[in-house]
Amino acid sequence: MDVTENFVIIPFEKGLKSHFKSLNEEWLERYFVVEPYDAKLLENCEEEIINNGGCIFFGCVGGLILGTYALLPKKKDIVELGKMAISSKYQGKGYGQQLLQHAIETAKQNGFSQMILYSNRTLENSIYLYRKFGFVEEPIVESPYERGNIKMRLHL
Repeated sequence: MDVTENFVIIPFEKGLKSHFKSLNEEWLERYFVVEPYDAKLLENCEEEIINNGGCIFFGCVGGLILGTYALLPKKKDIVELGKMAISSKYQGKGYGQQLLQHAIETAKQNGFSQMILYSNRTLENSIYLYRKFGFVEEPIVESPYERGNIKMRLHL
């Protein structure tokens, strides 16, 4: 039996806001620190993401929220993949791949032609996943994150 077969992806609802924050704080505090820009997005996700044309989705199994991601529009045809997180208890089971595939399809459906992301080279599993899906590294002109030492782009 495929462990991910009961995995469903649902859109943001006000009642899920705390999950968006806690899932992201879990990995940020594990590897880095919650930077001011992170805190702004996590504390005010509706105002900063949803109300600015972005979207947030959650991955769940049997009602348990175990992952999330956000799409943040940057320019007319460019969207940033941000705040993607899977609870550490559920990593390595394919959920991240399903969330990433969903993010790519959602970006395409919303008319974006490119997706960018910022990450950190110490997150080797994440970088591997992004490359597997076709993301290519490019020079960083300016990162919104101090920890952001790699920028990647996918042409959709």
